[in-house]
Amino acid sequence: MPIVRLDNLDRRILAALQRDARLTNVQLAEEVGLSPSPCLRRVRLLEEAGIIRGYHADLDRDGIGLGLTVFVGVKVERHQDETSTAFRQAVSALHEVVACHLVSGESDFLLQVVVQDLRAYERFLLESLLKLPGVSDIRSNFAIATVKDQTALPLGHLPQASSGA
Repeated sequence: MPIVRLDNLDRRILAALQRDARLTNVQLAEEVGLSPSPCLRRVRLLEEAGIIRGYHADLDRDGIGLGLTVFVGVKVERHQDETSTAFRQAVSALHEVVACHLVSGESDFLLQVVVQDLRAYERFLLESLLKLPGVSDIRSNFAIATVKDQTALPLGHLPQASSGA
C-alpha cells in the first residue's frame, strides 16, 4: 500500500465523502476547491492507499427489521494462535456480527450483534455464539436506546495547512 501524506485538501475530500459518498467528482471538486482532474487523482490515491476502503449505504436498522443490538463480551479458553485464529475466522463468517474487537478487560473480544428481536438473539446465542471455537464465557449487554451512531470518523487531527493540488 502506498504511503500518503494527507494535507488539508485530502482532509476536505474525506470529510465531504463521509457526509455524502454519492457526490460526483465534479460536485466533490467544487466543494473542496479543486478542478475535477486533480480531485479525481487525489481520490484515487486515497483509495489505492487504503484510506478510503469503500463506499456504502447507511441503512436504518429498525427499517430493515434489525431492531435489537447486543454488545457481547466473549472470553476464550486459551490464547493460543490456533484457537484465536479459529475464533476470528468463525466470528467473521457470522453475518449478525457487525463488529468484533479484541479488547482488554473482563472480555477478550467485544462483538456488536444485530438481530430482529430477543427470540432471534436467543437462537443466535444457542446455535452460533456458544459453538464458537474456544469460547469459555459470554456476557450479553442489550442496547436500550441509541444515543449516537455515526460512521464518519473524526478528522480534526489531520493537517489544516493548505497545500497545492
